[in-house]
Amino acid sequence: MAVGPLGVTVQPIEVRTPDDFEKAFLEISEKGLQGVVTSQDGLIYNEQPQMFRLALQHRLPLIGYSREMAVNGALMSYGPNNAAMFRRAGTFVDKILKGTKGPGDLPVEQPTKFELIINMKTAKALGLDVSPMILSRADEVIE
Repeated sequence: MAVGPLGVTVQPIEVRTPDDFEKAFLEISEKGLQGVVTSQDGLIYNEQPQMFRLALQHRLPLIGYSREMAVNGALMSYGPNNAAMFRRAGTFVDKILKGTKGPGDLPVEQPTKFELIINMKTAKALGLDVSPMILSRADEVIE
């Protein structure tokens, strides 16, 4: 399926168990896909070391959804600042302890801070040049 004016093609690849990752990366390579963008999922978060190893092995840039993923080996990540969200959770605990009657009385909040993290060690390992424009927009660059 083509996405947006850039003509980027998105090809979903399903993984359900840790054993599916090897097959998924082989399929990505065989189809000639040029990168991997992960969805936010507990399995993906838990299998980061395996994913990053396979991405490097298949010479594929991988984009994650949390700062931790970029720190751990993804080429880059873009997503909410988890530390800020965890700090906000304290507000909800406070409201509950002060007698909020139920979940319907608590506000629904969306993240307010998103961050772009770029891992230059991974970029170098993949032989990629990251444009200065992208680097200038990053919240953090991991050397």
